[in-house]
Amino acid sequence: MFLTQTVPRQRDIIEVLLRNGWDYMRRLLTGGKADQPQLPPPAVLKNILVDLGPVYVKLGQLLSTRPDLLSAAYIEELSTLQDEVPPVSWSEVEILIRQQLKRPLEETFTVINPIPVAAGSIAQIHKAILADGREAALKVQRPGIDLTVAQDIALIQGIADLVARTELGQTYEIKSIAEEFTKALEAELDFTREAGFTDQLRRNLSSSRWYDPTQIVVAEIYWDLTTPKLLVMEWLDGVPILSAKFNSDKNGKDPNQQRQDITTLLFRVFFQQLYIDGFFHADPHPGNLFYLKDGRVALLDCGMVGRLDPRTQQILTEMLLAIVDLDAGRCAQLTLQLADSTEPVILARLENDYDRMLRKYHNVNLSAINFSQVIYEILQVARNNKIRLPSNMGLYAKTLANLEGLARAFNPELNFIDEIQPLLTDLFRRQLIGDNPLRSLLRTALDVKSLSLQFPRQIELLLDRVTSESLQWNLSLQGLDGLRRTTDDAANRLSFSILVGSLIMGAAIISSNAQTAQLSLVSNVLFAAASLLGLWLIISILRSGRV
Repeated sequence: MFLTQTVPRQRDIIEVLLRNGWDYMRRLLTGGKADQPQLPPPAVLKNILVDLGPVYVKLGQLLSTRPDLLSAAYIEELSTLQDEVPPVSWSEVEILIRQQLKRPLEETFTVINPIPVAAGSIAQIHKAILADGREAALKVQRPGIDLTVAQDIALIQGIADLVARTELGQTYEIKSIAEEFTKALEAELDFTREAGFTDQLRRNLSSSRWYDPTQIVVAEIYWDLTTPKLLVMEWLDGVPILSAKFNSDKNGKDPNQQRQDITTLLFRVFFQQLYIDGFFHADPHPGNLFYLKDGRVALLDCGMVGRLDPRTQQILTEMLLAIVDLDAGRCAQLTLQLADSTEPVILARLENDYDRMLRKYHNVNLSAINFSQVIYEILQVARNNKIRLPSNMGLYAKTLANLEGLARAFNPELNFIDEIQPLLTDLFRRQLIGDNPLRSLLRTALDVKSLSLQFPRQIELLLDRVTSESLQWNLSLQGLDGLRRTTDDAANRLSFSILVGSLIMGAAIISSNAQTAQLSLVSNVLFAAASLLGLWLIISILRSGRV
C-alpha cells in the first residue's frame, strides 16, 4: 500500500501533508480516528501542491478546470497556481537542443539568447534568430523532466488507488480523474501535439464573419525544427495585454475606444472557437494574450485546448439564453441533456434548486451579472443533485471565466450583454437555417417528403395492431426500489409474526395436554423460541425507527 512504503519521495509527500496542517491526513497518518474523508481548505490545498513541486502544480491547474467536481472557492484558489520555477542552466539546455536538431546548432541558428524569457515546470523559452534571419521562440523541455513526471505519476496513481477505496473516492471517481491527469501530463511532454493544436487554431481563426482575421495572431510553427522535446515557432513581439499602453491612434480613436475594440475582438474570437469551431484555447489568462507592437492581439501557448461537439454547442448556446432569461426550468432541462450519467434525477428538485440560485439575480441589472460565476453555480447545483457532467464542461466554464475576468480587468466599462447579444442572435439563426439557407431548406424538404411517405404506412400498422389486439406496451418504472424493499420488509415481518404466533399456540396446546415430561420439554422449547423470535422482531422494528 502507498502509505506503508518508504521511498524518499513518499516520505517527502507525507511531511508536506503534515506540515501544512491537513487535519484529516494528520489523524490518518498518525493512527488517530479519521472520520469521513475531507479535502483541506482551499488555501491549504494550494500550499500543499506548491510544496510538492511542479507536477503537483500541474495537477492543481487541471483541478481548476473541474468546477463540476470542486466548489467555486477551490476553483478560484487553484486558478492562481503558476508553475514558474528557476530556469535550467544553458549548458544543459544546449545539449538537449543539439540532440534534437538534425543539423549542427551553428548552422541552424545564428543567435540564441542563453537567458530564458520564461521558465516553467515542463519547459523554458529562449529567443533565437534562424539562419535565414527570422526571429524564433524556442520552447525547450527541461532535461530529465520525463523521468520526474513518470515517478510522480506513479505516486499519484498510488494515492488515487488509496482514496478510491473510500466513499468520497467512489463518488468523485478519483481513479478516473487521476487517469485523465496522467494522460494530459504525458501528452504535454510531446511538443508536436501542442504544435498541431497551434496550427489548427491558426487555421480556424484565419476566417470569420464576426471579426477581422488580420487583427488576431497565432504563431506559425516551424515544423522542420520541431520535435517532441523542442518546439520552434514564430517570435511575436509584444507585451501581456493587461500591461499594454494606449494613446490616440492615427484613426483618431482614443484609448477607451481602442480597449473597447479589443474587448469586442476577444469575445468574438472566443465565441467562434466555442460555439462554431468546437475547438478552443482553454487557458486565456493574461499571460497568454499579448498586445503586439503593430496593434494586433496574439494568442499564445496552445498546450491546453478543449473540444465541443455540435450537440453540446447547441445546448450551451441555449443555456446562455436561459441564464439571460433567468429561466430555472430551462436550465434544469438543458443540464439533464448534458448529463453523462443515467441515474434517475428528481426534475422538480433540480428546478427548485436552480430557481433558488437564480432568484438572487432577478433584481440585478444584466450588465452587472458575472455570467461565469452563474455558470459555476449551475455546475455546483448539478453536482449537488448527483448529476455527472462531461469533463469538458469544466474547461468550457473555466475558459469563459478567464475570458470574462480578463475582459473586465482590461476594460472596466465592459457590458457583457452588449458583447454577446448580437453573437447569440447570429448563433440561433445559424442553428435554425445553417450557413447555407438553401441547403437547409432542401434538407428539410427531403425530411418532410420521407415522413409523408412513411406516415400512412405507420398509421396502417398501428391500426392493424389495435384491431387485432396484438399491440403491446413496454413500461419501465424507475424509483421503485425503495417501495419494493419496504414491501419486502413488511412481508417478512408479517411472516415472522405469524410464525411466532403459531409457535405460541402450538406450545400452549401441547402444554395443556402434556402427559409426559418429554411433551413438557417440547412445550418449553417452543415457548422459549417464540419469546426469542418475538423479542428480536420487536428490537428490529424499534431500530428501524418505524414503529
